[in-house]
Amino acid sequence: MTIFSVSAGKEKALVEKMEALNIREEDIAETFIRSSGKGGQHVNKTSTCVYLKHLPTSIEVKCQQERSQSLNRYRARVLLAKKIEQLVKGRESEEIQRIEKIRRQKRKRSKRAKDKMLADKKIVSEKKKLRSRPTENNV
Repeated sequence: MTIFSVSAGKEKALVEKMEALNIREEDIAETFIRSSGKGGQHVNKTSTCVYLKHLPTSIEVKCQQERSQSLNRYRARVLLAKKIEQLVKGRESEEIQRIEKIRRQKRKRSKRAKDKMLADKKIVSEKKKLRSRPTENNV
């Protein structure tokens, strides 16, 4: 029996993640709000925006990405699980690891590393010059 209109695998993964983080459905206050933005008459007539509040942690999530309420319910629970995971696991969280990796990639190189990289580039450049055909000026 599927609650959300997603594949059984995705729903099972969500349920397992929620169980691992001790998130129970009884602890979630769920309300539906009218969405705003694109979607036309369908969005204006139905309450597709999903608002979740995890009562023990007071974490709030609002999702109106899709036109379908059941898909928004699924996406809101995924967002809630991610936020609670960040709170619980802190530094080990996937999201924080991803941000740290980007920060390390963007950080400035040390002077020594920069000099070494430039020296290697110069060697490659010299090799490429030797491969080129001799022009009349060079001969």
